[in-house]
Amino acid sequence: MDILKTATDWAKAEVFSTSFFIVFGILFLLGSAGFWHLGKTEMAKAFVTPTIVAGILLLIIGIGLVGNNMYRLNSFPKEYEKDTAAFLESEITRADKTVKEFQNGVLKVIPCIIAVAAMLIFFMEQPMWRAIGITTIAMMSVILLVDINANARINDYHKQLLLIEKSK
Repeated sequence: MDILKTATDWAKAEVFSTSFFIVFGILFLLGSAGFWHLGKTEMAKAFVTPTIVAGILLLIIGIGLVGNNMYRLNSFPKEYEKDTAAFLESEITRADKTVKEFQNGVLKVIPCIIAVAAMLIFFMEQPMWRAIGITTIAMMSVILLVDINANARINDYHKQLLLIEKSK
């Protein structure tokens, strides 16, 4: 197995995957414009601000992750040529750390945030709080959807790196 090809394939898949944050961010902003322009009820008008905030947050996350992964993708060949063994070790360490972060952060924290947002919908009477709860659930669902796929990819990548390390 080629270390550089494995790392490059993983990084390209990450760039593609994280670009969905940008797509959903734009969709949230378009939804906000729709609520602003077409919203006649108090509930519809309440969605304008939360969907703008969610759209901006998703855009920030997406642009940051795409930029970070593009940088990593472009730096792989240099790091590989510089010291192959160090490159492999650093990627194993980074992948292991990321796997643990997904298990502790994304897969535990986001469902808790969704549960709290669901309680907002049921226990708060004001349209703004309900809109915040619904928008939060929608945004966290997008993040969870993208991150569950990223989690599966990083686990597979980590296993491939460990196989390469054992074969050396």
